[in-house]
Order: sequence, then structure tokens, then C-alpha cells
Amino acid sequence: MVHDAQGNRASFASDAAAGAFDHMVEGFLKYRVDTPLRLKSALTLDPEAPMLHAVKAGFAMLAYKSAHVPAAKAALDQARKLGGNGREQMHMSALEAWADGGQDRAIAIWEQIIAEHPRDLLAFRFHHFAAFWMGKAPAMLSAVEGILPHWDGGVPGYGSVLACRAFANEEAGNHLIAENAGREAIRRDPADLWAAHAVAHVLEMQGRRAEGIAWITGLAPHFEGGNNLMHHIFWHQAMFHIERGEHAEVLRLYDQSFRNLDSPVTQMQPDLYIDCQNAASMLFRLERQGVDVGARWEELAEKAEARIGDCLSAFTLPHWMMALCATGRFEAAERMLGALREYAGANAGENPRIVRDAALPACEAILLRAQGQPEAAVAVMRPALGGMYELGGSHAQQDVLEQLFLDCAMAAGQHGDARMLLERVSGRWPTPPERRVGYAAAAKALIPGS
Repeated sequence: MVHDAQGNRASFASDAAAGAFDHMVEGFLKYRVDTPLRLKSALTLDPEAPMLHAVKAGFAMLAYKSAHVPAAKAALDQARKLGGNGREQMHMSALEAWADGGQDRAIAIWEQIIAEHPRDLLAFRFHHFAAFWMGKAPAMLSAVEGILPHWDGGVPGYGSVLACRAFANEEAGNHLIAENAGREAIRRDPADLWAAHAVAHVLEMQGRRAEGIAWITGLAPHFEGGNNLMHHIFWHQAMFHIERGEHAEVLRLYDQSFRNLDSPVTQMQPDLYIDCQNAASMLFRLERQGVDVGARWEELAEKAEARIGDCLSAFTLPHWMMALCATGRFEAAERMLGALREYAGANAGENPRIVRDAALPACEAILLRAQGQPEAAVAVMRPALGGMYELGGSHAQQDVLEQLFLDCAMAAGQHGDARMLLERVSGRWPTPPERRVGYAAAAKALIPGS
């Protein structure tokens, strides 16, 4: 009977096919750019393995691009025809729910899988991903802490579990546990991008900027062969530099590291949601600091206009709107709002509600701000602040929306709203607002003694 590297019984035709599956899963966990090629090699060895077709569907969904959903459903149809054991059938059910817009249902099925099979790394990692982008940090934490007793350092993939433990605990505010787990994962594998990323988050939340820059630059030689997560880690490095007012270095990192349009990794997926989030949020932050970003918004605006109507990644939508407004594409911005309203009226799945309650108000506020109506922007965004977390994204990523609201409140002279925002941020970040570049001016003006 064939098993995967973690001991789960699997429907593969040979040990060689199971080994190819394990190699592919390792690539997925470690964010290697050749992971799709690893899947292709595994399918060559065993074209009738149901889990390989299920994973093909999962990889299509990971792009958060509506154009990929039909391919995901086709791969799942093929997987169903090939059968599979009970655990594998549950994987298919989770992915079918995701492809149909039922993210909560998918998350629940993955939780059932890891409750019964705590060493199912694929179910665990899909759950970690989906829970994060649904704003469900507590679910991320309970999942990793629940499986941890069933793991030890001798089981392949243990370092990846530690990396997920690091990130889940960071988002929960457990920074000591997060940093220790992340550093241990890096000790085991300095090329573990998710672990490097998790520790960078801790250092950012705690305002340890010099350490953050040293952490990333020290690990960067190990990033060769990584996928777009490399870009996001370099975005974190730029975040440390912007806090220190080192704008030239931020722009260098933008052009050469996290938005290098000539990079083969970027060219593979030029409009990948997280890459465009990185770019738009950094340009927005820089412009708030009075930095001339040149023509960098233009290519993002082109991609934003091409993706009007694609709402799968709710958190990306405000970033698309930033690009449209920064380039004066107000007609396209209005069309985008119309598409969001139409999508938000759908009566299926969780995402339309999140778009209605969180993404749409944020996008409306961005457009109103660009049109010189900060008071109206505050009014439309204020009721949504408490639910913005459902858009997904980390504390560090969500922070750009809080800066947006603060900017509008200050411009409108609505100091009560600005103080409220500063208090919200103070409750989440160990670093006080007067020590953070996006908040310092408002804190000095509104908080006595800052």
C-alpha cells in the first residue's frame, strides 16, 4: 500500500509517483517557483492519480483569478472520475466548495481532514492559506496548535508546520512564540520563505527595523528558486526602510526586487494579486510621505482596468482602485464600483457579502478621496472599519486601509474619527503610533505628549 511522506495512505500507482507527489508538496510548502513543473512530472508518472488532479485544481484557485476557475472545476471533474480514498474525496469536496465560492465550507472540510489526519500537510496548508485570506486568524492558530502534538522533528514537513505556527501566532499577537517558531524553521532550512516572512512580520510589529533589514538581507542569498513570496518579503524590507525615511532605498527595492517587471517570476504572473497589492500599497504609502513615484502607477492601472469585474480576491480590490485613482482613470473607477455592486448582490458564497460590507466601502472611500471629498470618504468607510479584517491580509497589509481612513479624517478636520483610528491601531500594534511614519504626524497633532 502506497503512502505519502507523512504516512497518509494514498492512491498512487507506484512509490515513484508517491515520491513525485511528495516533491511537489514540498515545493508548494516552500514557495518554489518550479512547483507547477513538479506537478507536471508527477502527472507524467501517474496520470490517473486522483490527488494530482485535485492539486491541479487547488493550484488554479490559489491565483485568485476568476479566469482560472473553469480550469479548476475541470480538474476536479477529472479527479472525481478517478476515485480516490475517503480522505482524498474530502480534499475534492473542499476544493469544489472553494471553486463554487463556498470558502467557509472549504475551510470546514479541511478542518475535518486534519482532525482525522493531522499529518495531512496539503489539507493543513490549504486551510492556512484560505483562512488567512478570509480574515480568520483564530482558525489558523487553532489548526496549527491542534496538529502540533502529532508532529516531531523527524517527520518530513515539520519545518513548514513551524513556519505556519510562526505566522499564525504573529497574527494572533503571540510574538514570542511566533519568533521562536520561525527562527527554528529557518535554522532547519534557511530557504523557508514562509518562516522568513513570519519573523519579518514580528520584527515589523515590534518596530525592530534595523533587525528586520538585517534579517531579510542575511537570508536573501537563500531565496534563489523561490516564487512570488520573495517579492512580498522584499516588500517587508521596503516597509522597514520607509519607516526610517529611506525613500530612495524603497524605490530601489520596488524597481529591482518586488516590482521588477523584467523578472521571470513577475512575467509568469504579471497581475498576481499579492504582487499588485505589494506595489499599490507601497506607492500609496510613499505618496502620503510626499515622495514622487513617477509613472509607476501606470502599469498597475492597466492591470486594474483589465480585471474590472474579477472580485475573487476581495483584499486586492482597494489596491486596484488606488491605481485607477492615482492615474486619474475615474471613468474606469466608476465602472469598477458598478461591477463590485453587481457582484455584491449575488446570493451565493461568502465573498459577495465581504465585497459588499468591506471592499466596496474601501473602494468608494478611495475614489472620494481622489475627488477631493475626504468627509464623504470618512462617512462611507467608518461603518465598515470593524469588518475590514474579513478582506484578509495581515496586520501589516491591512494597515494601508487604516492609513487611508486616517488621511481622510485629518483632511476633513474630523479629529474625533482620527483619534478613534489611532486608538484602534494602538490596540493592535506594540509600536505606538508616534513611532510609525504613517501615523506620527496625526499622533503629534492629536495625542498630548506624543
